[in-house]
Amino acid sequence: QVQLVESGGGLVQPGGSLRLSCAASGRTFSIYAMGWYRQAPGKQRESVATITSNGFTNYDVSVKGRFTISRDNAKNTVYLYLQMNNLKPEDTAVYYCNALGLGRAPFGQGTQVTVSS
Repeated sequence: QVQLVESGGGLVQPGGSLRLSCAASGRTFSIYAMGWYRQAPGKQRESVATITSNGFTNYDVSVKGRFTISRDNAKNTVYLYLQMNNLKPEDTAVYYCNALGLGRAPFGQGTQVTVSS
């Protein structure tokens, strides 16, 4: 059974930091590029950052220099992380993880990130 379980969200003040985690299991996610996505209220889901199976990364221009994506390809589970620094109110959204391309699975519940003073 494919599972994508995100955690680590919360309420943080502008300029603060959070580290999101995702556990992806039930498929050989280790061979796929993975990514973090987010969906703000009233907006479409968008890609935030991606990482290939061998560690090459790419970021949306809105988060470049502030967010860092990383992954740990464990035996049966891929752990995906997103270190978010210097958070801004416009980063407020539900954050999701998923694989790219043929590895794409149904999205999980996501984790809420709220940036507010």
